[in-house]
Amino acid sequence: MRTALVIGTGLIGTSAAIALSQRGVAVHLADHDPEQARTAAALGAGTDEVPDGPVDLAIVAAPPAHVAGVLADAMRRGAARGYIDVASVKGGPRRELEARGLDLSPYIGTHPMSGREKSGPLAATGDLFEGRPWVLTPTRDTDTEVLNLALELVSHCRAVPVVMDADAHDRAVALVSHMPHLVSSMVAARLEHAEEAAVRLCGQGIRDVTRIAASDPRMWIDILSANPGPVADLLTDVAGDLEETVRALRALQSSDEDKRREGGTGIEDVLRRGNAGQVRVPGKHGSAPRAYETVAVLIDDQPGQLARIFADAGGVGVNIEDVRIEHATGQQAGLVQLMVEPKAAPVLAAGLRERGWSIRQ
Repeated sequence: MRTALVIGTGLIGTSAAIALSQRGVAVHLADHDPEQARTAAALGAGTDEVPDGPVDLAIVAAPPAHVAGVLADAMRRGAARGYIDVASVKGGPRRELEARGLDLSPYIGTHPMSGREKSGPLAATGDLFEGRPWVLTPTRDTDTEVLNLALELVSHCRAVPVVMDADAHDRAVALVSHMPHLVSSMVAARLEHAEEAAVRLCGQGIRDVTRIAASDPRMWIDILSANPGPVADLLTDVAGDLEETVRALRALQSSDEDKRREGGTGIEDVLRRGNAGQVRVPGKHGSAPRAYETVAVLIDDQPGQLARIFADAGGVGVNIEDVRIEHATGQQAGLVQLMVEPKAAPVLAAGLRERGWSIRQ
């Protein structure tokens, strides 16, 4: 691939354009908002000048509701040899293109499974997709050349290609992305009018659960409007679990011992099912999840503290597998939780103590 056209310079389109530009591909940028394309160009994503002729690959990064229209326009004017989209749903756009009577052999639907809470070109980075799955949904009609161009794009973005059926993809993202986003938003909504004293008690747990609720509602309306059925089916199941859980909690309030026992069994059931589902979430680099030991270190909220602690961990020869930071309420301090291999935990704890760090048991 020598040339590409990115249509839609939001977070995903600009991030892909930056990655391609960094690898020597001449990228042209287009957007319904010319100022946004100019911003992406200023970030090193390419040029907002119109290409002289057809490019090798056109990448449509428009909202799902507009993908088919933008693709149809690009294909009818012969903008590229191959066409892909990066929308978060795949079945609907393809069926709409088929209804328009277009030859879809030069097209393949794709979806990079990566993103951020922030949107727009200023949130873009060239490494956004690194190590992340990038779904490809070819059909028997897809040209091999177009599939190879899509695979080249995925390679340039250092993502991991995953081939799926379009409708299977839509059901999968409803489960692992769209439904969880709505649940996160519903939990976060409980905080909107909560008492300030209660909100000040927020810890890492509520931050983890509500993090994705910070995303742009307009973007999510577009996404959910394109995949409402599978999401509604999943929320129906969640609603059933909620009803059973509420019933169990009410039983725990009862003065009847048998009802309390029944309520406890119901709560235990949902918690155990949660355990069983959570262990299926892939671990580091998409591998099977692994159990790490946590070494908790108390640090002051000052510049350079994290750099020092990572350097000291490296100095004792321990690799940090993951890290979390929990800020202390009302204090300029925090707790850094360093996740390491179990056998490395005592080595790291001892080494950090020797270097003056306060280790929490």
